[in-house]
Amino acid sequence: MRLLTFATGGGERLGAFIDNDTAIIDLTQAGLPASMNGLIALGAAGLDRARDALGKGPRVDPGSVELLAPIPRPLRNIMCVGKNYHDHAAEFHGSGFDSTGRQAVPEFPVIFTKAPTSVTGPGAPITLSSDYSSSTDYEGELGVILGPGGRDISRSAAMSHVWGYTVINDVTARTIQRQHDQWFLGKSPDSYCPMGPVIVTADEIGDIGPLHLTTTVNGEPRQDAHLRDLIFDIPTLIGTVSRTMTLEPGDVIATGTPAGVGIGFDPPVYLKAGDLVVVGIDRIGRLENPVE
Repeated sequence: MRLLTFATGGGERLGAFIDNDTAIIDLTQAGLPASMNGLIALGAAGLDRARDALGKGPRVDPGSVELLAPIPRPLRNIMCVGKNYHDHAAEFHGSGFDSTGRQAVPEFPVIFTKAPTSVTGPGAPITLSSDYSSSTDYEGELGVILGPGGRDISRSAAMSHVWGYTVINDVTARTIQRQHDQWFLGKSPDSYCPMGPVIVTADEIGDIGPLHLTTTVNGEPRQDAHLRDLIFDIPTLIGTVSRTMTLEPGDVIATGTPAGVGIGFDPPVYLKAGDLVVVGIDRIGRLENPVE
């Protein structure tokens, strides 16, 4: 299923795209929760109810509603992975912004977080006024949405904990990221985590390896990679995080970005007002956000 959150005059609702994304089924009106977090909490039974509603729930014209981030306010910080493609690890290490140590390619996953307040939806602006350093950069990434939570999840069981996938732009204030060594402040300005437009349930995707990720700025290609090129794959990431902390339903993991970010240019090319950033992943969708 291609699940989404949308806004109408009646508030936020849960929906699902059908007919090649030309129509939305209003799942909330069909008796399901109003939030994606509420649906995830229902587990497999919730997905069964959503599938059943696809054939009989009320239809909505996508042009008549506002698409929001599929999880407009995650229950916890978004967990993110740094330096998780070989080419970007080298690019970032040589940029002068890497505070993680001497190694270009990390021995273990580099984990940091973004504040839930950084999340914004498809079509919503990336607001440069949130970055006092004027050094805003883009990072196209695959987002993994956790269903069943747990602690110390084994590699063999990890993929059974994946509920779905989305597109994330891990927008970053580079100077703030470098100033504070710990990346949280540079990663968490308001509007600096565009997400969406949908969550595609894991059963629809299967093997993520062949999926293709691209990022363009004003139509200019900037990033181009396959998800099989991740240094640390999804089972490794889930196992690493859950070894020391309990994962919960609805947790979001942004899996890292490939080469082609703005700081990889000499001199760096930062986002400016009027730009349009588009991150696309095969079979999931295109996340478009203007910059203002």
